[in-house]
Amino acid sequence: MGQAGMAEAAVRYLRSAAAAPLARPVEALPRPELRCVGQNERAPVDPTEFRRVLGTFATGVTVVTAPATEPGGSPAGFACQSFSSLSLDPPLIAFMVGRTSTTWPRIARAGVFCVNVLSAGQGELCRAFAVRGADKFAGVDHTPAPASGSPRLTGTLAWIDCTIHAVHTGGDHLIVVGRVDALGTGDDEDARPLLFHKGRFL
Repeated sequence: MGQAGMAEAAVRYLRSAAAAPLARPVEALPRPELRCVGQNERAPVDPTEFRRVLGTFATGVTVVTAPATEPGGSPAGFACQSFSSLSLDPPLIAFMVGRTSTTWPRIARAGVFCVNVLSAGQGELCRAFAVRGADKFAGVDHTPAPASGSPRLTGTLAWIDCTIHAVHTGGDHLIVVGRVDALGTGDDEDARPLLFHKGRFL
């Protein structure tokens, strides 16, 4: 088939496609039943080995913060390495938090949060937010995020200001989906990220 024949075939295809009815949009699958995993369903994987193998996957490190929900109260925040972008349209992100977390209920009550992406020099800041029961914001510079008012920590690589969009169960963790309302990067374009690999910061 010469170029003229190929062009004619292409025109016929485009005309037939234009005449065809529009495809129906893909519908979401039904939401699965949420339940706990039974003892008889647990895979025979040693928890220590699980942590060791999964620890070979290097991740970035964030601090998830939320504003105080009571007058005179303190904001909430915790260190989180289980963070990921999720969707471009609509703009969604996700993070995972342990179901026994004492900080998560405070973030849930706020209904909003800010993800602070830590830079390479903020390892001690991360450790401070990983401690239970302490005043995590003592001596920490921060400003209110524009949409939620959540603490936006100074010196971070980036910040993502969100509204809680959905929460799903995932074993001993919760999968929190946030809809992005505002976001931005830090002032230092040459700053490097804080990475966590095999149980230590890089």
